[in-house]
Amino acid sequence: MIRSMLAALAVLTLPAAPVWADAADDFAELVADFEAHEASGDPVGQGRDGDRAAARRWADLSTATVEARNDAELEFLDRLEAIDAEALPENDQVSYAVLDYVLRYRVELAPFQLERIPFTNDSGFYSGPSYTAASTRLRSRADAEDWIARLEAVPLFLNQNQAWMQQGLATGFVQPRNILPGVLDQIRAIADTAPEESDFFAPFGNLPASMPEAEREVLREQGLAVIRDTVLPAYGELADWFETEYIPGSRDSLGISEVPDGRALYQTLVRYHTTLDTSPEEVHARGLAEVERIRGEMDAILEEVGFEGSFADFLHFLRTDPQFYAETEEELLMHAAWIAKRADDQMPRFFGRLPRLPYGVRPVPASMAPNYTTGRYWPGDAENGVAGGYMVNTYNLSQRPLYNLPALTVHEAVPGHHHQFALSQEMEDVPEFRRNLYITAFGEGWGLYTENLAIDMGLYTTPYENFGRLTYEMWRACRLVVDTGIHWYGWTREEAEACFLENSALAPHNVRTEVSRYISWPGQALAYKTGELLMRDLRARAEEALGEDFDIRAFHDAMLELGGVPLDFLDAHMTAWIAAQGE
Repeated sequence: MIRSMLAALAVLTLPAAPVWADAADDFAELVADFEAHEASGDPVGQGRDGDRAAARRWADLSTATVEARNDAELEFLDRLEAIDAEALPENDQVSYAVLDYVLRYRVELAPFQLERIPFTNDSGFYSGPSYTAASTRLRSRADAEDWIARLEAVPLFLNQNQAWMQQGLATGFVQPRNILPGVLDQIRAIADTAPEESDFFAPFGNLPASMPEAEREVLREQGLAVIRDTVLPAYGELADWFETEYIPGSRDSLGISEVPDGRALYQTLVRYHTTLDTSPEEVHARGLAEVERIRGEMDAILEEVGFEGSFADFLHFLRTDPQFYAETEEELLMHAAWIAKRADDQMPRFFGRLPRLPYGVRPVPASMAPNYTTGRYWPGDAENGVAGGYMVNTYNLSQRPLYNLPALTVHEAVPGHHHQFALSQEMEDVPEFRRNLYITAFGEGWGLYTENLAIDMGLYTTPYENFGRLTYEMWRACRLVVDTGIHWYGWTREEAEACFLENSALAPHNVRTEVSRYISWPGQALAYKTGELLMRDLRARAEEALGEDFDIRAFHDAMLELGGVPLDFLDAHMTAWIAAQGE
């Protein structure tokens, strides 16, 4: 009796396990299962991590595999919802919010079968192998043989995507004909490239010098043969099908609302890309208000420089005066590189934590440039020796004004995308999916926020460069108006282009390219301004609350310390941070 009483007392006096222990264990198991699921669908990533079998193939996009993926993600969401987020440790609560966002929208979007439209106006499934080639490093004979095997699998990859597009033709879920000639040109450009000049052959130029030359030559010849006899003919067949079947079967309308279930899809895409519970009508109204505000700041610059003429005259001056344009591709790249180094010089003043991975300034590949945006960031990979890339479009120099370069550079390089991406990749003690996830409203909101931050960094040296900054801000404000205009209100291309042409100094070629992007990628353009407006509001709230105690370096580090998160979670995180600083 006494023994049993002592045993009971011992149980009662043992230290209690943390209340979150069971929830944390369940969540850790879920994250592990989800990451294994993600890895299984990403053979390129698995190959980089040393999986030889994965390094020889592309993602499987068969109907059965896609259906199995959708079923698995629905099950993951059910498991997640069974876990009490408030019972988790703080770091797990962040991961929970991010995973909830990812799974919830994957499940909500799955019935729309977006696989039926696997491309936009400037890139897509057909450009994926080229991107992979650019980051492929062949360090051994086995690496080279794996790359050759992956090249041999290109036709299957293209055919699986084509099969989804065929379903799109049968169901009326297709891209607008308006944007398709440029896509056909891109596919033709890949197909018509000489094998030894193709992106697919580039990895063979980096075979290790320690490998005997005879062995290197054999591998190069094998690679050339596969590219010549298998890869390029597959792209040629795709281009023929695209021209003779897909384009004739495409639609005359522009907005996604015109496809079956398109209005419901667009409402979902608006919430997905903004990460907020908002509507097309609310986003459109927000955009109109921003257009009006920014236009007022632009008018003030006309007065500052003493320009005599109308706003339209000033835009014509900016678009046509030779002083604002580079004469050679090298000159444009040199300007971009000089601005990038000036931004590098300022980074320690505004950030306490800087990433280890560097970045380079590179031209957009010629095969992509005619339909590509003015600039973009390509993430790097420290483990595989690949720096981040600030990609500058050197095609059609008369449409690449220099006064836009400071805003473009900080957005794509530092303190914009490269800084944020690289820090996310270097996060420790977080699930892998958070390191590599890109939430557009956060990432692009940050990029646009840094364009304004560059004022404090002293990177706009003339009123014209400041007007270029406002042009970029107007560009993103017009996106709110134009994307909803096209996909919700049924606007024409001419109505969409007018917002940019009448209110910004964006070159006509850029305007056409950008509107094609919004037509082909509904909802994505809404993320930029939405994220930026919240981030600027957070800074204003922090400055007001903290006064002289406001530390810009600590504020920025706090904004980025969690990696990409939905905007409502960022708002809550920074509100708590502001309160903690004031204690």
